[in-house]
Amino acid sequence: MPAGSHRFQVGTLWCTVLSDGYVSNPASWYFPNAAPIELAAALEKRGADYEHVISPYTCLLIETGREVVLADAGLGTGSSTSGAILARLEVAGIRPADINTVVFTHAHPDHIGGAVDGRDPVTLRPMFPNARYVMAEAEWDFWNSVRVDLRGMRVGEEAKSAIRFVSRQCLQALRHQVELIDRETEIVPGLRAIPAPGHTPGHLALLLSSDGRQLLNLGDAAVHPLHLEHPEWHNGFDLQPDRALETRRSLLERAAADQIHVMAFHFPFPSVGRVAAYPKGGWEWIPGW
Repeated sequence: MPAGSHRFQVGTLWCTVLSDGYVSNPASWYFPNAAPIELAAALEKRGADYEHVISPYTCLLIETGREVVLADAGLGTGSSTSGAILARLEVAGIRPADINTVVFTHAHPDHIGGAVDGRDPVTLRPMFPNARYVMAEAEWDFWNSVRVDLRGMRVGEEAKSAIRFVSRQCLQALRHQVELIDRETEIVPGLRAIPAPGHTPGHLALLLSSDGRQLLNLGDAAVHPLHLEHPEWHNGFDLQPDRALETRRSLLERAAADQIHVMAFHFPFPSVGRVAAYPKGGWEWIPGW
């Protein structure tokens, strides 16, 4: 597989992480309540720039033998540094028509933009014509409400406006193929969606289980390894920061206790690894499968 793709097995489930690209934002957007001096030192230790934190977009392809599932679809052609998902799928031998389920951890543009064919901006169409698009009912209701209130997010107002517009636009293009869930649900054999609210009202985590092996996809419950080391540091994209922190702790405690492999959409590629609890609190990110 080329750079940007990484294939592995969870029991009998074949998984491939696929890079759709990346985005760069100020560190203050990802860690709005962190002390600037402490944050700058933590980023410098990792060779990262305080003003330009690189955040990858990593989707997950799951092949069960009968089902072909895509977990999140990336941003698509919404920026000059994204839009690689179709090419990644093609190299993996998957055509858009082969995907029969797309599951969204949530409806931010960098997770659903790639699910929409935007070549004709007047008539947006589903990129995967034969797929059902699974998401939480609370997520659908939030983005399709009369007033989408993003005041809880601590990012730029221009970014909020773009998120609001693109999310609603994409969901409307997918409306005839959307399947809504309102509780923990088995999407296909071996793949369960778990409510994980806070980042957005209907944010989901995804648990893959087969032959005693497991992988927990955190979605955006954490968007940088520093959110593990310093779980008290909020993510500015979280709509409900305190609830998001509770969710993050719960998922990470489960992963560490049960020694479950973890995936996070925005972690450094290939975005999979393990977590181990620090005695002082927080968790260490150990990349690799």
